[in-house]
Amino acid sequence: MNDQVFLLPDLGEGLTEADILEWRVTVGDTVRIDQIIAEVETAKAAVEVPVPFEGTVIELHGAAGDTLKVGTPLVTIRGTHTAAAGPAPAAPAGHEQYREEERAGSGNVLIGYGTGFDAPRRRRRVHSADRSTAAPGVHEQADVVGPTSTTVPPSAPRVISPLVRNLALSKGIDLSALTGTGPGGIIVRADVESHADVESPPVLAAPVSGPARFHLERIPLKGLRKTVADKLSTSRREIPDATTWVDVDATELLRARAAINHGLPPEDHVSLLAVVARLTIAALSRYPELNASVDTEHGEIIRHGQVNLGVAAQTPRGLIVPVLDHADTMTTVELAHALRDTVETAREGKLPPARLTGGTFTLNNYGVFGVDGSTPIINHPEAAILGIGRIVDRPWVVDGALTVRKLTQVSLSFDHRVCDGGAAGGFLRLFADYLENPVAALGRL
Repeated sequence: MNDQVFLLPDLGEGLTEADILEWRVTVGDTVRIDQIIAEVETAKAAVEVPVPFEGTVIELHGAAGDTLKVGTPLVTIRGTHTAAAGPAPAAPAGHEQYREEERAGSGNVLIGYGTGFDAPRRRRRVHSADRSTAAPGVHEQADVVGPTSTTVPPSAPRVISPLVRNLALSKGIDLSALTGTGPGGIIVRADVESHADVESPPVLAAPVSGPARFHLERIPLKGLRKTVADKLSTSRREIPDATTWVDVDATELLRARAAINHGLPPEDHVSLLAVVARLTIAALSRYPELNASVDTEHGEIIRHGQVNLGVAAQTPRGLIVPVLDHADTMTTVELAHALRDTVETAREGKLPPARLTGGTFTLNNYGVFGVDGSTPIINHPEAAILGIGRIVDRPWVVDGALTVRKLTQVSLSFDHRVCDGGAAGGFLRLFADYLENPVAALGRL
């Protein structure tokens, strides 16, 4: 018998740390090679971690909510067998061997190395009395790809956020007793708060004059939220952006989408987002200066040879932008399949980090939040982002007569270094024309 220390693996994409979302094993459990022992959250995705050893778990090097550096101990297993990739020495003595294997190109990415053995950083726990009870709602827009269920073990509560777990722990609530109301049955913060209110009815206090009372809360800016914050800050700091917008009659767009789906099997039905994406790509082919980025190091504007379309998606972990590589080579039906699969996988937290990089242009459907307009922030280092609001009935003049039509607002934020207002306005007007006359536009593709 010997003890094997499994280090947090190198998760790729230059990621150096991860938060422990949940353990799938406990001390004393017997594990086999390649068994999933934990789920961790990086700055880009939730990742299931398999163990390359078999034996008995004798120590977990962190609790749910802790942040570990890549290459620091994750779990210690007492046993005699290891994966075919080779035995892993105990830390910290084996740390240098991991580094040597990586430098030599061993390919042993399951057992990663890190930047040092810093102590795990714990999330700051906030007392339950200081936590907010507000839970934002989300409005759905027809034909936009919706959330799907997240795959979790049948015996495990459907929880993604470690903050929700910590909140339940602070209130003494058993998560397995809750029914989630989030996408796919995920337990969200509001579920914990509602259960707490039922179990412990609030004590009525004397009325307080003035505005509604709020509660102090400190949320760690880390993981995906920190990555998004850093990227948006970089965009605002480096890109001289401008925004232009226009109201669009989308009545014919809805009719075209219905006509496309007529006679198609349900699995091939095209979402409204897919049609919008196809028309976006068509407009970009006429204005390629917007499918670009700026190389500040070399002082060059790079116009990309293909459209890698990013699609902003709200997930239980926050806002992410999965990318459809070579979207310009896809048909409308192929785009619909790719969008559906990509967004569903993103909402489950299962997209590999590589699928969240390399975009050349981003499409943002903020209409799902029930809003009409926005000035979206450019997804650095891209040069532009196109947004579309909700589609609603509004009065509109057609052939000199007032009537009710399906109206939406589209906006374009662009990098003024890559083009001027004439090109940006020309692209947006062309895209708006495509939305108002989609059959003619699609017929020319």
